[in-house]
This record gives sequence, C-alpha cells and structure tokens, in this order.
Amino acid sequence: MKIWIDADACPAVIKDILYRAANRAQVPLTLVANRMLRVPPSPWIRALQVPSGFDVADQRIALEAEEGDLVITADVPLAALVIAKGARVLDPRGELLDAGNIQERLTMRNFMDGLRGSGVETGGPAAFSAADRKTFANRLDGLLARRARR
Repeated sequence: MKIWIDADACPAVIKDILYRAANRAQVPLTLVANRMLRVPPSPWIRALQVPSGFDVADQRIALEAEEGDLVITADVPLAALVIAKGARVLDPRGELLDAGNIQERLTMRNFMDGLRGSGVETGGPAAFSAADRKTFANRLDGLLARRARR
C-alpha cells in the first residue's frame, strides 16, 4: 500500500498526522502538488511537484494510484477515479469514500456546482475543526491497523 495526498488543499494538520503515520507504519507517502512542498526528512515521505494547471495534480494521482493504495483528497471526481481502480479514499475530515457512497457524493457535488453556476450562493464547507482532525486520525489508524494484520 502507498498513500497519495492531493496536497494543494490538504490542511497542514492532516499532513502532519500523515507524516507521523507513514514513519510509524513504514508506508510510502507521496504528496502531489503544483508547488514545491517541504516535507520532513524520511525514507517514507516524498513530495512530487507537477506543472501548474487545472487538475494536473489530480490527474497524476489518478495515473499513479493502484489497487490497495490510499488516497487522501476532498476532490470528489478524483476520488471516483481512484476508487474505480481499487484504491481507498479518505477525505481530510475522516470520511471514507468507497464504491458504496461515491456516486451519491458525485451527484451532490454536481448538483451544488450547478446551483453555483446559476448564481445561487451555496456557501463553503464548515471550518476545519479539532473533531475533524480526531476523526481523520482515528480512521487513518484503523486503515493502517487493518493493513498490518494482513
């Protein structure tokens, strides 16, 4: 298993949790972004800078992710692409996305995008909270523990 992070929009606190987890579990972790990222020195952690452009980082993750990998992203279309390849997806708030719920998330995302496109003010997501951080850390620990038992 490898962990891929859609790093452009991933909160710093989530990246820190992932750095510690990658080192503890000795799992390769790759942050993909269109800007240079600083990562802690570790044989398990690397940053991959892709060219600027719309969805370039997402396209790279979709290309690289394989069955059994874990992708950290809040991007629903990217999640759908990697789930179709057999990867697991965990959003930064700790929600596990899979074949059972991704279609509903895509439908809602497209509906909200349509509303925004017609001029309706839909607001944004709630502020990232300590509860979100805890939920993410707990879900990540569970996924890594299951991996270790195999």
